[in-house]
Amino acid sequence: MSGQDHPSYTRRQATALAYDAGNREGTPRVVAKGYGIVAEMIVQRAKEAGLYVHESPEMVSLLMQVDLDAHIPPALYQAVAELLSWVYRLENEEPMRESGRGGR
Repeated sequence: MSGQDHPSYTRRQATALAYDAGNREGTPRVVAKGYGIVAEMIVQRAKEAGLYVHESPEMVSLLMQVDLDAHIPPALYQAVAELLSWVYRLENEEPMRESGRGGR
């Protein structure tokens, strides 16, 4: 089925961010983005690498407007900071749960 055959069809989109805290610019950059099968491959490779995948159509839509290998614009700092905070919490809760120290 193509996008023209079904009016509610939406083509999947995906973006990938890289963040290097030691980078002097200190802002994340878009390292991959794509539609359809490319989007599926981005998500698949992220999961295979053990990376967290956050599905937010609104965020992806905004990040798709950023050039590949470009740093995110200031208008997206707050939203991306919240996303990075979420990933940080997930990464730091995992060891606690595995060692039995997590209270949840």
